[in-house]
Amino acid sequence: MNNNIEKYGFTNEIKSSENTEGLSWARVTSQHRDLYQIVTNQGFLQAKISGKLHHQIDNTIDYPAVGDWVLTSLEANSTGIIQKVTPRKSVLTREASGNDSNGQIIASNIDTIFICMSLNANFNPRRVERYLTMAWDSGAIPVVVLTKSDLCDDLATKLQELEDVCMGVDIVICSVETRTGLEELLTYIKPQKTVAFVGSSGVGKSSLINWLSGNSELETKQVREGDDKGRHTTTSRQLLLLPNGGIVIDTPGMRELQLFVGNLSKTFEDITELAKQCRFRDCTHQTEPGCAVKQAVNDGQLDAERLKSYLKLQREMSYSGMNSRELENEKINQMFGGKKAMKKLRQHMQQIKRR
Repeated sequence: MNNNIEKYGFTNEIKSSENTEGLSWARVTSQHRDLYQIVTNQGFLQAKISGKLHHQIDNTIDYPAVGDWVLTSLEANSTGIIQKVTPRKSVLTREASGNDSNGQIIASNIDTIFICMSLNANFNPRRVERYLTMAWDSGAIPVVVLTKSDLCDDLATKLQELEDVCMGVDIVICSVETRTGLEELLTYIKPQKTVAFVGSSGVGKSSLINWLSGNSELETKQVREGDDKGRHTTTSRQLLLLPNGGIVIDTPGMRELQLFVGNLSKTFEDITELAKQCRFRDCTHQTEPGCAVKQAVNDGQLDAERLKSYLKLQREMSYSGMNSRELENEKINQMFGGKKAMKKLRQHMQQIKRR
């Protein structure tokens, strides 16, 4: 028997998790709208989902995604038919664009997530907090990868800024240009294990993957002059096999990552611990008396920007999954305490203007 899917991470544990009932195992390696590429023991095939599966799906995140293990059948024209998406051991999800409130899967069945950020003008600790919140919720282990170290002349300062942000998270400092730190990156990539690269456009994800794969399969572009912001080069998710037997998923760069779900308590463990000392159990860390979190900010023990980031992400996640009307009502509640309070405030302001 060919061992294609074993190379792509197929294990006895996965094999025993489902009764195949005459269907064949495959892994989704790329997606282009409603069409998928899958790898099977017979090699790569184009695939689409079955009509039955389509009608069973209630949520967009239940559709096949890159990294999924699926059960398939084969049409006469050698097109694969995805009959079932098997349970995911980990899943990386973001807020979907547009009016879709169900979220969007970035990748699934990942062991390690490389959160990439460049050490140029695009450096932003708040962005790392956002990615870590998403990564810790996924079920995979995050590693922060600081790229383009050859362009950085204040590395110690930047690492100091990440000290609280990256508690309990490994940091790899590297540069494709000078070939530094790349061997360390390779230590996280093991045979049959899957890693996913995430980060903003232009941070060098494709360049890193090209080095790991030993070729220039993925297109790369220079960042814009002036602001170091990147241009999109990866336009779709794809799963690749590396020479050392590891598996990598490249994802499109994100201008702005909107959270759908996340693990704030893990990302902000320092604030979580401080909150246990607040006078009120439901303290919002804003105006309540006896707030240990606000006191820590006043004492200089907690960065005010870190608390601001925590509250912003908490608020953003509370909006997740709401439709436009629900979202509007929630924002009114948070700003005014409800529609009645908002109307009273409007009436009060109108009375002041009439005076």
